[in-house]
Amino acid sequence: MLVGYVSDENYVALADVLLEFERQGPSGAPLDPVVVRSTPRGQVYAEVEPGTYRVTLVKPGWGSKSVRMEVKPGTPYHFRLLSDSLYGYIWPKWVKSGAKAEFRVHAVEQYRLSLWRYGLKKEFVRLLGWFDEHGPRAVMQITPDGDFTQTGVHWNKQGYGSPHHTQLVTGPERSGLYYLHAKSASGVFFSFPWIVAPARPQAQVAVLASSNTWNAYNNFGGRSNYINSNALPPEPTVNARLDLIRYTKAGSFNVWGFPDEEYAPLSFERPELGNTVPEDEEITDPIEGRLQSSHAPAEWRLLGWLEREGFAYDYYAEYQLHSGELDLDAYKVLIISVHPEYWSRKMYERVKDWVYHRGGHLMYLGGNGLNCEIEFLDEATMRFKTMLLSTGGDLGMVDPHNPDIYYESRFHRTVESEANLLGVVTTASGIMTAAPYKVIDAGHWAFAGTGLQNGDLFGQNSLHERINGGAAGHETDKMSPSSPPNTVLLAKGINPDNGGSEMVCYELDNGGGVFSVGSITYASSILVDQMISRVTTNVLSHFLATSA
Repeated sequence: MLVGYVSDENYVALADVLLEFERQGPSGAPLDPVVVRSTPRGQVYAEVEPGTYRVTLVKPGWGSKSVRMEVKPGTPYHFRLLSDSLYGYIWPKWVKSGAKAEFRVHAVEQYRLSLWRYGLKKEFVRLLGWFDEHGPRAVMQITPDGDFTQTGVHWNKQGYGSPHHTQLVTGPERSGLYYLHAKSASGVFFSFPWIVAPARPQAQVAVLASSNTWNAYNNFGGRSNYINSNALPPEPTVNARLDLIRYTKAGSFNVWGFPDEEYAPLSFERPELGNTVPEDEEITDPIEGRLQSSHAPAEWRLLGWLEREGFAYDYYAEYQLHSGELDLDAYKVLIISVHPEYWSRKMYERVKDWVYHRGGHLMYLGGNGLNCEIEFLDEATMRFKTMLLSTGGDLGMVDPHNPDIYYESRFHRTVESEANLLGVVTTASGIMTAAPYKVIDAGHWAFAGTGLQNGDLFGQNSLHERINGGAAGHETDKMSPSSPPNTVLLAKGINPDNGGSEMVCYELDNGGGVFSVGSITYASSILVDQMISRVTTNVLSHFLATSA
């Protein structure tokens, strides 16, 4: 009888796992155990009667564990094992200064943990200590069975909790992007971010981390918005290119073509491998890694630039904007950057109201931003509204109930086009290319002191290694019919197929304004391209000077 499946933390099938099924007989005496091995597809066949069993799983290279489970004919159970890797995260992943969070590290040997602040320099804050326990592999974590992408991994639950061995860290007084560095005795290294907001506003500029996007791309557990986006499939993966609809239906967009109500929740309470930074990487080094170029490591470059240019800032997670912890009225400028793709309706409405009715200033230094609505179920969980019905390579969609209505984005389908606020929206042209910008309106104040003339190129230099070539790229945004009527086109990337990022600005009668660059690679250029730096300085200085 097929009892279940066994897979690793990536929902990849594990073959040759040894499983021992134990239960008690009617008299209470233990029955002889049944021992089986998993098949190449991770299937577990066992000649056992329905009922409750203690099952022990063992495979070299993965953490052994015992679980209690119910054998139910026709309902395969999903066993999950965790590889002998070094992983970590801190929970909550965002706090205010002075609040406590718990670090949760998975290791199979003792490890050293330290806290660092990532600004213009990597600043060592303090050593948190060496961590191990007396038992063998005692700092190995245990993942839940089933789909823990919905619930979180819930580490530090089994065998933790001694008041004498706490794993709590207090948020430093200075707001910013912090990283915890874990390094095992054998030299394996893993780093993970921590967002520390101020206990109360300190600066005139607030910077918003794209923490929703970090979670949307995080496939730890086997699901993200890009892999098994609506739910885990019935069987674990053996070969991604043969099994996952992202590849088997490539080009059809069926990876996102599910009704909103079919999307299962996605938990923040998981390690984020796309946010790791190598131990020896410095801020002016090229950004290594595929996801790192559009996640926290790229945002770090913007934060370092702000410090280099003397602009004080407070740093927040997107949930803190959603919940109201980020008081926009305490700031003159809000900066969002790199790839803030996933926003809640409440986030959008808060920012738009602040700009349009209270004179706020928004700087959008990213690409493909505010493109899909998410809803927060709680601080630890979000869910997508991400149906994509388009064909033919476009990123917009026709209303399924009215073919005369065209939506410019997923966000447009459920809220309104983000171009109403940003002035731009992502399109398919120019995607996955990078290039410099070409000046369109050299007389605009954003170009003051640059010496640039119409037709000149700027933004040639970039630290973005995934899509290298310039400050306009990776995913590119352009003006649309939904852009405010007074939106001014300042520059446009020279990307192929007229797909260049459009740098725009508009100002309102109430003193508010928006500046958008429409490019994921922009922040990766800001430290190493003089003209990108100067234009950004001009805009930020102007917005600070014109705020009420």
